[in-house]
Amino acid sequence: MFMRKSVLLATLAFLFFYNSHANAQLSNIINAVTANRDSIHQDTLAVSKDSVKILEMQQALEEARINEMNLRMEMEQLRFATVITDSLRKAESKQRIDSLRSITVATPVVVEGDTLYYIYSRRGGVSPRERAASVTKMVLSLGKQFSLNPDSVYIESTDITTELMYKDKVIASFTDLDGLWENTTRDELASERRLIIVNKLYELQKEYGLMQLLKRVFFFVLVIAIQILLIWGTVWLYRRGKLQILRLRDSRLKAISIRDYELFDTQKQVRILTFFANLVKYVLIFIQLIFSIPIIFSIFPQTEDLAYKIFSYIWNPIKKIGISVIDYIPNLFTIIIIWLAIRYLVKGVGYLANEIQSEKLKISGFYPDWAHPTYQIVRFLLYAFMIAMVYQYLPGSDSGIFQGVSVFVGLIVSLGSSSVIGNIMAGLVITYMRPFKIGDRIKLNDTVGNVMEKTPFVTRIKTPKNEIVTIPNSFIMSSHTVNYSSSARDYGLIIHSEVSFGFEIHWKIVHDLLIAAALKTPGVSEEPKPFVLETSLHDFYVMYQINAYIKDANKLAQIYSDLHQNIMDGANEAGIELLSPHYYAKRDGSETTIPKEYQEKEINK
Repeated sequence: MFMRKSVLLATLAFLFFYNSHANAQLSNIINAVTANRDSIHQDTLAVSKDSVKILEMQQALEEARINEMNLRMEMEQLRFATVITDSLRKAESKQRIDSLRSITVATPVVVEGDTLYYIYSRRGGVSPRERAASVTKMVLSLGKQFSLNPDSVYIESTDITTELMYKDKVIASFTDLDGLWENTTRDELASERRLIIVNKLYELQKEYGLMQLLKRVFFFVLVIAIQILLIWGTVWLYRRGKLQILRLRDSRLKAISIRDYELFDTQKQVRILTFFANLVKYVLIFIQLIFSIPIIFSIFPQTEDLAYKIFSYIWNPIKKIGISVIDYIPNLFTIIIIWLAIRYLVKGVGYLANEIQSEKLKISGFYPDWAHPTYQIVRFLLYAFMIAMVYQYLPGSDSGIFQGVSVFVGLIVSLGSSSVIGNIMAGLVITYMRPFKIGDRIKLNDTVGNVMEKTPFVTRIKTPKNEIVTIPNSFIMSSHTVNYSSSARDYGLIIHSEVSFGFEIHWKIVHDLLIAAALKTPGVSEEPKPFVLETSLHDFYVMYQINAYIKDANKLAQIYSDLHQNIMDGANEAGIELLSPHYYAKRDGSETTIPKEYQEKEINK
């Protein structure tokens, strides 16, 4: 195919060159003959008797005529060869087009739903689709003009194309290739297409004429009037509804209460109902405008595209949301099933936790006070597992924005909750270490009190002075804790107090006195028996320590107070002075430190 085209192009170039050269040579000969003829004529007039020259000139003229005839014959042969070459080229193009006809998709020129004709070939760098769109746009533009004269469409031909023109505007253009696709010439094709386009312009002129304009103006005013009436009716219904709500306030509306708390009185109910009535009013007006505005714009052809565009702005999101909701229904059912399964599983774990906490169900090595914290941990893990399973079924979970927001939130939580996570972990460790329970009397550093509350974050302690102290769990983990109640329950808590006596008092007397005072103290256990220790020997006195067992650590302060009172009473009754280490007394007749009532008892004895 490429060689054939090359030979054809070379032949055409040669014929063109040869034809030009032959024409130039013939022109030169004719000019020369004409010049010779004029010269002969002049010579004949000048020298009428010179027959030899005349004869020679006649022979030369005859030869020139013969040469001219030969050149004309050669020219005809060249023209015939050119015609044959063009015919071959057209036949080859037609054959190629016929072979492509079955697989080539024709592009229709459609004007308002009416197909005028089809385009098969490109024109330069313009595709058939672009050519068809250009023709459609131009026909519509002309058809909507009030001053249109369709008969003024004319044909204008050039060496390459034949064009349909209206004034100075090109409606459509046709090439030889377009004619081959339609098995005709481009001029004949242009004539056929002109009739089709002119008829369509007449139809458009009738549709977009002055009468149609008046009808459209009438419908425009009618739609606006109907919309005004609808808005007025909606406002009227709102006012009627508001009056009805005000009447209900005095007749049927009653205050809504939860136990002793009044949640909604009648005035609040009226406000809520009025708000919803107002909301319904605006929703109805908005719905009316959704339909009326596109209708108004669709009345005039010039704004018809804008009407469809405005309607698409409203309808496409609604349609998209509706389709998304319908498509999401299977995922929604999956999420509901997962949620129900986890919910009932959490209820089952909660039931077991309550049974263990109430000690109806006993598990070896699992303490009842572990039940509730363990339930909270398991519930958290189950819900976290549910979220992990449900995440992939959430709408938009696979979008980059959704994932980016999730990562951002996770990063903020991880950076800003280090201390919170530390307290939670410390709370878990404290729960399972069991250093204390709710109600235990403990000592945490310098704080002594009863445990009121344990949460995953903090522990609250109530001191004997009714002070509520909140302590972070992480601080408890890093400090030492003394549990008085645990020791008292298990094997008895030993309380102790130190008292000093002089060397002149025998240690056995002091032991008996202190043990007797301890046994008189309420809350001190008789078994194990209290005992006394000599803790130190000073220069002027001996330091004794009384130790006693108690079972109730919550009465620790009161037991200490009673013990000290009994020690003082016992010493005074025995006639023993409780002297401080820095107290000096001269026995020169001065009074003792024993109270007088005890001295009188001693005298009476």
